[in-house]
Amino acid sequence: MGVTVLYSEIFRSIQGEGHYTGVPTTWLRFFGCNLECNGFGQDDPTDPSTYQLPYKDFDLIDVKNVEDLPVWKYGCDSSYSWSKKFAKIQKNETCEEVAKRLYDQMYDRHTHIAFTGGEPLMKAAQKNTVKILTEMERLLGRRNRFTNITWETNGTRRLDPILTNYLQSIQEEVEFFFSVSPKLWSVAGEKEGIQPEVVKEYHDLSDIGQLKFVCNGTDEAWDEIEDSIAKFRKVGVDYPIWIMPVGATEESQDEVAKEITIQTMDRGYNVSARVHCYIFGNQIGT
Repeated sequence: MGVTVLYSEIFRSIQGEGHYTGVPTTWLRFFGCNLECNGFGQDDPTDPSTYQLPYKDFDLIDVKNVEDLPVWKYGCDSSYSWSKKFAKIQKNETCEEVAKRLYDQMYDRHTHIAFTGGEPLMKAAQKNTVKILTEMERLLGRRNRFTNITWETNGTRRLDPILTNYLQSIQEEVEFFFSVSPKLWSVAGEKEGIQPEVVKEYHDLSDIGQLKFVCNGTDEAWDEIEDSIAKFRKVGVDYPIWIMPVGATEESQDEVAKEITIQTMDRGYNVSARVHCYIFGNQIGT
């Protein structure tokens, strides 16, 4: 057996956030992340002693697949894709098997492919991604190569030369898009979530991408967003800015969406909702 990939799910849906909203997309969600983002949805994201984290208390005794888990209101909505607690219900297959599953989910070669997580730019995930895409090329045939790929990343992991070299070899035919969602202290409870020099590496490889900030509407969050944007701009990252209301579920987004939308427009940025939640409901795998 070759190198295996630990992943949470492969599914077909639309892109629900940012620039490619509504585009048919085949998704691979890798297992593993360097951040936890337990502050999402909390009354005070900067005070871990007050956090409610239902994923920690969830009883897994009758759960065999990640698709059977609920979407939690507090903490990271994808905690099942990085917490060691959920490792036993992840899928583990070879790169060739994963590539075949992605290939079978595609509508055609133009189907958007998205790598998410967890964090899809963890070192092992980057190396496995090259193997997966190489095998997909074989399945599609060189003349029918896929046309666009997105990485949904937190923007804190440097690019491995293996991935960089591969992408440079296909960049004349394939669009690769870095959807960077920097994690804020005032929203996600992460102190090291803003890494402009790392994102500059992505930008140097592809100037097509976006910076997508999750906002809870507080003055502290807006101040941190503006300060973070200035840091990214200073190093030359000119990706468009998208602001998305905090909330893992449709209901929790609705609580702050209108106010944040107005503020976003007033500040001259783009508004993003989690459209897949409104269409498919609050469920994993959509």
